[in-house]
Amino acid sequence: MKVAVIGAGRIGKLHAENLVFRIPETHVVAIADVNLAAAQETAARLNIPHVSSNYRDVLARPEVDAVVICSATDTHTEIIIEAAKAGKQIFCEKPIDLSLAKIDRALEAVEKAGVKLQIGFNRRFDPNFQRVRQAVVAGEIGQPHRLHIVSRDPSPPPISYVRVSGGMFVDMTIHDFDMARFLIGSEVEEIYTLAGVMVDPAIGAAGDFDTALVVMKFANGVIGSIDNSRKAVYGYDQRVEVFGSEGQIAVGNNYPNSAEISTATTVRRDLPLNFFIERYTASYVAEMRAFVDAIVNNQPVSVTGLDGRVPVVMGLAARKSHDEHRPVHLSEID
Repeated sequence: MKVAVIGAGRIGKLHAENLVFRIPETHVVAIADVNLAAAQETAARLNIPHVSSNYRDVLARPEVDAVVICSATDTHTEIIIEAAKAGKQIFCEKPIDLSLAKIDRALEAVEKAGVKLQIGFNRRFDPNFQRVRQAVVAGEIGQPHRLHIVSRDPSPPPISYVRVSGGMFVDMTIHDFDMARFLIGSEVEEIYTLAGVMVDPAIGAAGDFDTALVVMKFANGVIGSIDNSRKAVYGYDQRVEVFGSEGQIAVGNNYPNSAEISTATTVRRDLPLNFFIERYTASYVAEMRAFVDAIVNNQPVSVTGLDGRVPVVMGLAARKSHDEHRPVHLSEID
């Protein structure tokens, strides 16, 4: 299967490396980025034959079967629509867009063209979180009552990124909204948000938040909560607990090793893995393999366009809840 990568930033390089080195069923034949030097550097390192500064060049290549979209968020829907019209299978990083109207146009184009679209919510493919989902589905903890997600970054992004990200809820928390739906297997009906600026005043000056607590009411009665911070000084904090009528299941952070040092005064270990590239290495490979398998075997994708749309609705509801100091039903947004 011949693949083109659009976007040669951090996540584009990661996907390109995984496709080249870890998924032998694929051949990366082209890469494009508005920063031509970045695309050329990645192409030279990974032996990708065709390089361009214009994504339309790779879409026009007849040998390309699929595209992996890792460009800036505000370009996603335009590229999805054009890729669908060109008959390419599509993998797109989250979020699809910040506008529901644009998302809908992109999903319509995909449906009309009859191509596949998978959205890059890689945490669904993490073995720890998949085990939590398995426990919920199998009834190992009885009827779920509570979901709690802790998701904290080791440091905030640059202010230049904050200004164009669309805000914390559709940039950072969007992963947690997807995890909430995935783990519980039910839609969220209502959201209540408390948020503040406790890490960097410049984030507040840019109109965003760096600390938040989101409470969710699911259609099946489960009560969920998401605990976010842009700065956990000890590293990348990624934990989940589901509490149910017959018990609970919890998964903690991943560490570079399992060593513990015990002395007369302390018991200690090394800090957690520092950020998402290290923490979710296996899940990025697994999600791309799932995309390739869906195309090769003509099966449904694991994370659909609708799965990409709903967390954006949740993010918009979370912001509206904070701004209006009240719970917001998702039907108010969509």
